[in-house]
Parts: sequence; structure tokens; C-alpha cells
Amino acid sequence: MAMNNGLKSCASKLMNSAIMPMPKSVNRGIHSTSIKKMGGGHGHDEPYYLHAKHMYNLDRMKHRTLKMSLFVFSCFSIGVGVPIYAVIFQQKKTSSA
Repeated sequence: MAMNNGLKSCASKLMNSAIMPMPKSVNRGIHSTSIKKMGGGHGHDEPYYLHAKHMYNLDRMKHRTLKMSLFVFSCFSIGVGVPIYAVIFQQKKTSSA
């Protein structure tokens, strides 16, 4: 019985090694991928990176005061509201147990 199981395991290992290719050698050195260039010139290609020159021009933004004040208010309210909600939620959770 033991020999029969040994033959089965040996046969299955032989079949698996015949089907699967031999593993490739592994390079364990420190490496990184190469940088993909988007085209010649100055590091950008026109169709892919059109608006980069004036992308963050805040002086020309329409309704700048409204947008910036809404942005600051929303960031502040999230920064204050989330911890308060977390404390209230945690206190409800421990009081019910």
C-alpha cells in the first residue's frame, strides 16, 4: 500500500514537471523599471500633455474666491466632522455592549 502511494506521488510529480516548463532563473538584485519617454523634445508630447503650461494658473480662474472658499470650508468641515462622528459612533458602540 505504501509503495503504491509512493508510485502515485512520484508519477504525479513526473507528470507535473513534464507539463510545466522549467522555472527561469531569478534576479534578486535591486532594480527598477525604466522611465517611459512620451516623445522627443522637452519631456512632454503635445497631444498627451497639452494644458501643462497653464494648468495651475490660479490668477485666471473664474469665480476663484467662491471656489477657494468652498474648498477650504469643505476641507475644514471634513477635518472636524469625521473625528467627531468617529467619537460619537465609538461611544454608541461601547454603551450598547
